[in-house]
Amino acid sequence: MQSDAAAPSPSQPLELFASPDGVLSVGEHTFRCALGINGVIDADQKTEGDAKTPAGRWQLRYVMYRADRRPSPRTKLPVTTISFSDGWCDDPGHPDYNCPVRLPFDASHEKLFRKDDLYNIIVVLGHNDDPPVPGKGSAIFMHIAKPDYVGTEGCVALAEKDLETLLGLATFETFITITA
Repeated sequence: MQSDAAAPSPSQPLELFASPDGVLSVGEHTFRCALGINGVIDADQKTEGDAKTPAGRWQLRYVMYRADRRPSPRTKLPVTTISFSDGWCDDPGHPDYNCPVRLPFDASHEKLFRKDDLYNIIVVLGHNDDPPVPGKGSAIFMHIAKPDYVGTEGCVALAEKDLETLLGLATFETFITITA
């Protein structure tokens, strides 16, 4: 797979496409990616904890990264650092469902400051966030893939170099379309 991509023309925002066979494409370029360990599902059928990636068109909202492990990614998207107290609420019964939270947190949540390298870069996708619907899936990100590209809990995961390449091209008008 190639890891170089051409920038979109100024009049046309970057569009990413992820297919259920683990290929993410932009223009004529392709990248290997990992999707949900249980496959891809239509977003209206997505449920919390099903380990399926929601099909649909999602805006790339912003980037979070581990400043203690790597430099800030070069991108036109908004960027923030991940601290030890950052989490993401995955409790459908909580008012902060599918939102970033500060730890300690009294409801079910995912820790963003992980021991492995998978969350050294996170791209927050606009799935189920405007507004969040309880139980329809939370913490759907683009992040770094495991070396063997094993399936995710519902996210889109790429090699760090490929994710950096895509972020270098991305703007706030960038979307990813995930097909079932």
